[in-house]
Order: sequence, then C-alpha cells, then structure tokens
Amino acid sequence: MPLSVVDRLDIQDLLARYNQAIDSGDAAGWAATFAADGTFTSGGRTHAGTEALAAFAADFHARMPGSRHWVNNVVVDGDGDQATMRCYLQLLKTGNGEPATLVTTARYEDTLRRVEGTWRFASRSVVRD
Repeated sequence: MPLSVVDRLDIQDLLARYNQAIDSGDAAGWAATFAADGTFTSGGRTHAGTEALAAFAADFHARMPGSRHWVNNVVVDGDGDQATMRCYLQLLKTGNGEPATLVTTARYEDTLRRVEGTWRFASRSVVRD
C-alpha cells in the first residue's frame, strides 16, 4: 500500500523533530528519531544504536552550539512500513550577535521504518557536496 497523506505528514514531522533536537542540544530526543538499531553516517563514520547516536548528538552540540539544520526539496517514497527520503541540507552557524554563516551543504539519504506505529530513521547518511 502506498504511503498515505498522514504517513507523509508524520515523516515531515520526524524530519523537523530531528533538526530541532540536534540544534537545541536534546541528544536523547535526537537519538529517539532513530529506530533502536538505527545508524547515522557522516564524515565517513557510522554511529549505530541509541547510545552511540545520543553520544554523537551531544558531541555535535558541544562543538556547534547555535547550529541550524535547514532542509528542503524533500522527496519521500515508500510502501507499507518502509520508506526512503532524500533532501538537501544547509548547515548554518548562528549566535554571538553575528549574521548566520553557511557551514556546509549536503544531502541526506535515508531509509525509514515504522516502529510500533511511529516513523523512525533506520539509516541516515550525510553526503557532502
């Protein structure tokens, strides 16, 4: 069965919760956007499982306070309890009364899985431009 409008809205909400959590320093909340066995790959390193994901998010926020993940051109495909998502990323640095600066651009390549009725990232990879 193709994804419903509700599925698509839930996946967009997942994407927003992911961005807001990592930018605000909510490491546990960010890790919770992944399945328990989920993986995140960035910069050639893969972090797997809730504990490793939370540690990555805490370290990222310590290194990049004031970050803003801005995503667009989101494309979601799927069927049943499985989906893929692709989108573009702009990572901005804000704070200290200075204008926001662009840190990097990239794209995300994702697989998603419905876990106990809720969409989660099964895998998320950052592919830098």
